[in-house]
Amino acid sequence: MSVDGTWKLTVNTPMGAQESTLVLSTAGGTLSGTQSAGHGEGKPIDDPTVNGNDVSWKASITKPMSMTLTFSGTVNGDSLSGSVKLGMFGSASFTGVRA
Repeated sequence: MSVDGTWKLTVNTPMGAQESTLVLSTAGGTLSGTQSAGHGEGKPIDDPTVNGNDVSWKASITKPMSMTLTFSGTVNGDSLSGSVKLGMFGSASFTGVRA
């Protein structure tokens, strides 16, 4: 299953739903991508991995505070769902749809 494409993500954080855009691409067996929130420019994701339908990556954010978010999810057709570690704030669920 291909994870390539643009994904509209919603993370269910303690501060409410937070939306972002994830762009993933596999080239030569290597996964890469960017993630952006709001209308900001996409920042490269860190440590991206894909194994069949399972995908994981890290994204560094600066708002509302600096932290690294660690995503782990499963692709099912044009949907993506899983969990994200929110630094010292525990974990939250996320969902996504391929745009």
